[in-house]
This record gives sequence, C-alpha cells and structure tokens, in this order.
Amino acid sequence: MWVNVALVLGTFLFMEGVAWFTHKYVMHGFLWSWHHDHHNHHKGFFEVNDLFAVVFAVTAIGLIALGVYVPGLDFLTWIGAGVTLYGFFYFMFHDIIVHRRVKFKIDTSGRYMQRIMRAHYIHHKVHTKEGAEAFGFLYAPKKYDKPVKSTAAKSKTT
Repeated sequence: MWVNVALVLGTFLFMEGVAWFTHKYVMHGFLWSWHHDHHNHHKGFFEVNDLFAVVFAVTAIGLIALGVYVPGLDFLTWIGAGVTLYGFFYFMFHDIIVHRRVKFKIDTSGRYMQRIMRAHYIHHKVHTKEGAEAFGFLYAPKKYDKPVKSTAAKSKTT
C-alpha cells in the first residue's frame, strides 16, 4: 500500500516539473497555436488551449487502463492516479481560482495563494509566444511574494 501512495504522491510532485517544461517549451513553443487564445481575449467558454487538458487526461486514463488490464503493470494505475490528482489541483487552481472560469468562492488571502496567483498574473502580462516568465502552475519561487515594506521605510513615510 505504501508503495502505491508513494507512486501517487511522487507522480503528483513530478507533474509540476512536467507541467513547467510543457508550458515553457511546448505551449510557448511549437504548440503556441493551441495556447495562444489563453493569453489573448477570445469569445466563448472553451479555448483551444483546453486541448492540453484532454491530452493529459487521455494520458492518465491510458496509464490507469494499462495498469488495470495488463498483468505486471499495476503500478501504472497509481502513476495515472498521480497524474489525475495533479490535473484536479491544476483545474482547481488555474481554471477556478485564477481565471474564474467556474464561479466558486475560495479564500485566496494566504501567502502561498497570493504568491502563485501573482506569478501566474505576471505570466499573463505577456500576450506573445516569447518573453513570458513563471511557467509553473502549483509552485512559484519566493521572488513572486509581495514585497513587504521594512520598518525603516515605514518610519520615513510617517
């Protein structure tokens, strides 16, 4: 059982790296034609960019199916579950919390949420294939924390 839990959690963590790489080199690379509408205003609820979710979902389903139906490959079920878990968190963060594609009230006042949302908004300031930064989805470096005024700076303004 612990091996299966480790596979799910390890895959979940690994997927942030996969997502970062895919976002930087595929979405902002040779498949910009799919990702372009996500950085620019468009009509309708769905985006061509949503095809990436379909690709990852098919991958997860394929891994789970192989793990269930092919003897000796049961570990793939748990890897597919990790991809699915990452996809769920990605959807919650990216589509519901940041882009508000689904209206749902969630408290975003915490430090982590503020940092990751700020990084994503900075990423979206660029509407072209090149020049973007912050390609992660569930992790952002501390440089995206909101600067806090020091006590010395506060005393100079009062």
